[in-house]
Amino acid sequence: MNFPIYIRQFSSILLLLLIWHVAAILWQNSMLPSPSSVVTLIWQEMLNGQLWFHLGATLLRVLVSFIVAMLIGSVIGIIMGRSRVTDQFLDPWLIIFLNIPALVIIILAYVWFGLEELTAIFAIAINKIPNVIVTMREGARTLDEDYNQMAHSFNLGRRKILFYITLPQLLPFFAVAARSGIALIWKIVLVVELLGRSNGVGFQLHLYFQLFDVTGIMAYSFSFILIMLTIEYALLQPLERKVNRWRG
Repeated sequence: MNFPIYIRQFSSILLLLLIWHVAAILWQNSMLPSPSSVVTLIWQEMLNGQLWFHLGATLLRVLVSFIVAMLIGSVIGIIMGRSRVTDQFLDPWLIIFLNIPALVIIILAYVWFGLEELTAIFAIAINKIPNVIVTMREGARTLDEDYNQMAHSFNLGRRKILFYITLPQLLPFFAVAARSGIALIWKIVLVVELLGRSNGVGFQLHLYFQLFDVTGIMAYSFSFILIMLTIEYALLQPLERKVNRWRG
């Protein structure tokens, strides 16, 4: 029987929860709490406001870092894709930043600029910008010159060419960069919070790690993962399908 995709996905999640529940019963160890224990702690943290506070702090860092990385990375990537000289000049820089471990950038940023909020945003964005540049550079390289020639033949201004010719062709690449960006940024945010912030999901994970409280670690981890999955399925995937329909 051919079930809708959301039924199959929901069934997969239920199966995972069932395996987790059975494993917790068989092991009978605090290192593997049951799903019900994790959900109970999530509910308690929601009621006392701690979960919303720390989730909000992390989501704000994710949002600001994502916007900064996408804006800067897109501009640089498009310029590199359209200018061979600029691409050849900046390509060594790009390779270097692509290969510097995120942890190194985070540590150096904190050492150089202090344990400040702007430093955290800077470190997160710097880790993501190179990936955005690579994606948008490839998109800029695939721009169809025939469209530009047609636009010039009709004497379209630069603004109309940008909004009606260039950007629609770049939207699929922007959507790909956005999806991969969210997946990368929120993981980096947790490391940044663990090393140098006094709030956020990463800070809470560090706290529960020091207490060897696996239930707390899983409660905050799954809470944030659920939010990111909601963003992925409700916003990013529909956006990518929409822009790819235009391309097709």
